[in-house]
Amino acid sequence: MQIEDRPDPVDRRPRGLQVVAVLALPALCVLLVPVSAWLDMGAPDDGPGVRIAGGPGWPWLLNGALLGVLAGIVLMRDRSQRFGWVLAFSGLFWALDGFSQSYVGAGMTETTAWPGMTLMLWILNRLGSYLTSVTAVLLLVFPTGRFLPGRWTPAGWINVAVLVLSGACVIVAPSEGDRGLDRLPPGVNPDPTTITALAGHGQQVVSIGVGLGVAGFLFALLTVVVRYLRSQGLERDQMRWLLWSVMVIVAVLIASLMFPFEGADYLGAFAATVLPPTAMTIAIVRPTLVPIQDLLSRTVVLAATLAVLVAADAAVLGMLTLVLDDALTQAQVVAVVLAVAVLLYGPLRQRLSATVRRVMLGERGNRYDAVAGLASTLENTDDTAEQLAAVARAVAGAFAVSFVSVEVDRGHGERLVTTYGDRPAEVRTLPITYRDATIGRLVLPARGLRSRLSVRDEALLGDLVRQAATAARTSQLAEEVQRSRERLVTAREEERRRIRRDLHDGFGPALSGIVFQLEAARMTVDRDPAAARQQLETVSTQVQDVVADVRRLVHDLRPPALDDRGLVGALRQQAEHLAIPLDVSAPDDLRLPAAVEVAAYRIVGEALTNVARHADASQARLDLAVAGDALVVELADDGRGIPADRAAGVGLVSLRERAAELGGTTTISSPPDGGTVVRARLPLRSPA
Repeated sequence: MQIEDRPDPVDRRPRGLQVVAVLALPALCVLLVPVSAWLDMGAPDDGPGVRIAGGPGWPWLLNGALLGVLAGIVLMRDRSQRFGWVLAFSGLFWALDGFSQSYVGAGMTETTAWPGMTLMLWILNRLGSYLTSVTAVLLLVFPTGRFLPGRWTPAGWINVAVLVLSGACVIVAPSEGDRGLDRLPPGVNPDPTTITALAGHGQQVVSIGVGLGVAGFLFALLTVVVRYLRSQGLERDQMRWLLWSVMVIVAVLIASLMFPFEGADYLGAFAATVLPPTAMTIAIVRPTLVPIQDLLSRTVVLAATLAVLVAADAAVLGMLTLVLDDALTQAQVVAVVLAVAVLLYGPLRQRLSATVRRVMLGERGNRYDAVAGLASTLENTDDTAEQLAAVARAVAGAFAVSFVSVEVDRGHGERLVTTYGDRPAEVRTLPITYRDATIGRLVLPARGLRSRLSVRDEALLGDLVRQAATAARTSQLAEEVQRSRERLVTAREEERRRIRRDLHDGFGPALSGIVFQLEAARMTVDRDPAAARQQLETVSTQVQDVVADVRRLVHDLRPPALDDRGLVGALRQQAEHLAIPLDVSAPDDLRLPAAVEVAAYRIVGEALTNVARHADASQARLDLAVAGDALVVELADDGRGIPADRAAGVGLVSLRERAAELGGTTTISSPPDGGTVVRARLPLRSPA
């Protein structure tokens, strides 16, 4: 069986007012962006609000708006997707955090504060502690919207409680030692939710909250790893989208550390905040947007190329500095960087791409080499088992999988199995077909990055499987030819033995007796003519019996009616003997090879016998026609037909075997209006 991921047949897209409910949070996040930007533009140059805010809030609110948009995309596809709701609240958290930052920066001076400043300051300094926790919950429920099943479900709820407690520790801890909160305007309370009993222990409580938050986030990462190992098929691809986002985040962080610039902190935070949810959204809504295995390999190649180029630039610049014994100007540095990039980027990227793809995905990128190599191996190998082993090795090498099994059906219920590698716990089976007939199976691992196939990979696998099908079919044909030769030799020798036995045991003694009786009649004809006459009459009867035996022997070799009446006449005669009204339609100048003529006679004769015995028909119609290079024989009756569940008897099997001996086919069907139709197609020339 081939493992497939079936889409949910239930349509859970929102309708009517549900759309308003689904898009409420995303719309709020988006609408707060221009408000926050307007507040930032009106903020003073200095003051306690600006110092506490630490910068404009709209860039952080933009993160929340983007998360809200992603949540809307998920929920518009499935309103019950819990991941989408968690993502929507995550966007709301980021939006409120950014908006509160803008509000505090613009509305707080040393002497005055806008209304609600205590709430905004609390959101900025306290509620923002849950931003990391919301991200952890996203990881816990991705991609199904539920925790891992089994014992992981209660553990997931416990982890959520730990995350809630971690934020609560920050919310209730006193803000001790924070100089930025010492000189606030009247009416602004920096600690509205502080528990006074914790005075003097604020830093310890915050440290406990941070520790709980780190532990909860690490547990969320652990569930991601476990879910990835358990996943397969489409869910495995969804988890790979998250893996790709992590790879990009790491590359961005490394690049920002190596090339520090203004706004690098925000770029890193933006990548860490928005990129994983974006990848998760794609994984849920449209995981097949691009082949994820190709995207992963390209990302690795790009990151490795960037790292090598940076290292090469640093090495070249270091050597030039040593040689020139002077600092390089900015123009010289730029020129060196461009020169290194131009000289190394193309060859380096090509080599890295080939290496990474070969390590991650095997030789599937070199499609021509894989197919040509297998074809060459099959051409130089005669042994069937070795050919199938070559197919298994070629598939394993092309797709870098650890297990491949090629199973080919043989005659008499036998199966030839060739295996490469150790069989994993979960496999998937692909049929091997040859001219629409299944002749074997190809077994591959069901799990793993290399087991997922893109459209190009499926095309390559199809080319390799066709090679396997050809090799398997060639093996089957060779066996069939050998068995046919054995049957022909056996049938020929058995027929010779039968004819020899008939001649030796029947005709020989009979002819010898006739000779003796003729000799006795010759000796008695002069003295007793009456006795001689009686002996001659006896000899005449014996000769007639011998002639009948000769005719029987000849009939077994070829029906005499074919030579006397032709095929059409012989069939009419047979229908008359069976008392079946037969309407025959045939060409006037029907000339057929002897083998085809005998096969048609035997097939129609057997079919007429079945009509007479079982069909309860009142009439039959026989059509003989030459279509191309084949004789088409069709016999139809108006009887009761053949039940669909009836097993084929000896007569029906004989019909098919006689056509198959000439490379033809026979079909037997019962039309809806009743009756039975026997249709045989007999090639006029033997297949090459």
